[in-house]
Amino acid sequence: MTESAASGRSSAPNSADLLKSRVYVALLVMAAAVGVVVSIVAYFYLKAVASAQTSIFTTLPGDLWSKTPVWWPLIPLFVGGVVVACSIRFLPGTSGHQPAEGFKPAGTVRPVDLFGIAVASFVTLAVGAVLGPEAPLIAVGSGLGALAVRLVKRGAPDRAVAAVAAAGAFAAIATLLGSPVVGAFLIMETAGLGGPMLGVILVPGLLAAGVGALIFVGLDDWTGYGTFSLSIPGAPAFTTPTGYELLWALVIGLGAALAGTIVRRVSLALQPLVERRMLILTPLVGLAVAGCAIAFAESTGRGTSEVLFSGQTGLPSLIDDAAGWTAGALVLVVLFKSAAYTLSLSCFRGGPVFPSLYIGAAGGIAMSHLPGLPMIAGAAMGIGAMAVAMLGLPMTSVLLPALLFPSDALALTPLVIVAVVVSYVISARIGPAAVAEPRAVSAREQ
Repeated sequence: MTESAASGRSSAPNSADLLKSRVYVALLVMAAAVGVVVSIVAYFYLKAVASAQTSIFTTLPGDLWSKTPVWWPLIPLFVGGVVVACSIRFLPGTSGHQPAEGFKPAGTVRPVDLFGIAVASFVTLAVGAVLGPEAPLIAVGSGLGALAVRLVKRGAPDRAVAAVAAAGAFAAIATLLGSPVVGAFLIMETAGLGGPMLGVILVPGLLAAGVGALIFVGLDDWTGYGTFSLSIPGAPAFTTPTGYELLWALVIGLGAALAGTIVRRVSLALQPLVERRMLILTPLVGLAVAGCAIAFAESTGRGTSEVLFSGQTGLPSLIDDAAGWTAGALVLVVLFKSAAYTLSLSCFRGGPVFPSLYIGAAGGIAMSHLPGLPMIAGAAMGIGAMAVAMLGLPMTSVLLPALLFPSDALALTPLVIVAVVVSYVISARIGPAAVAEPRAVSAREQ
């Protein structure tokens, strides 16, 4: 063994010693405090988004007309496109990551970038673009964690900054998903965490996520605003998987892989085109998103809200009212929402998770109109298969249906695993090449 190798081994961090140190205890205390702050910020951010959506799409047109005109989404989405483009162009940073490039780690978010992330994502969600709140909330949680370390101790080591920033991200996604465990898997798969130091890094994040989830539940009670976490209460029961359903898992996995690949390839192709004339083309993309919603409403007689928005609040009603949907309407909502999703991914700012869940559920329910596939099994497999096609995170994609259908999780999980694995493997073979990950930002650059 060379001298340098021996020196490298002796200087490597020892997880057992680190766990016993006072520094690690201080890190846990700070992680818990960050979890409280991030959960409060996330709760009121989501409340503000919900209030803005109600004001823009219900209150304002209701004050002007006795019935909201079907063309109304054109106005907020055009204006929202202008605001998002200006935020990306003129505010520090890029107002969050580019969602067409998938769900990936962006390093420690600089505090100076938080305002642009908040503005662009809030407007994106408020005006009905088809993206979710998870990516901006993770970025805000990371940025607040890094800011907290800088305020408490200037010149803190990069490792400490990164650990508390990760804890903030854990807390943000756990409050939104309603589960610290699923949130932890999402962050671990996204960041590629592993090795002997995994527990050391993971524990502060889990603590922040657990504390944050408790605060989130307490705010539900205290404010009376209700919950903003992902949940589907009262889902129909499912018993034992059959051979026919296993065959359907193969079909759904294949279909989701093809659909996800089309969405990703087209959105990635559109992204550089829109970026060249961002201030002009982003509002036009907003008009095209609105056009998808209007075309769906005119074709089916249903509301434009089925196509607009992330699908986070629409998913429970889709499952509950599955019997009221015709197969044709379900196919149309998959097509039009996928088109609006593709357009939104190219230039707006938000996360890719929730629209993929809605589209996957709608596709699975549409297939349940054919023989041999119960509705709840089709929805669960569609959710998992479409999530992995868009995110490339197999463990998270298996856990999400279990989170949404907890009473049926044991029976549904084998089918979901098959659908997810098929979709994951096919997507990896035919999907677009991964985009290079951005360089992590060190504490000295913040």
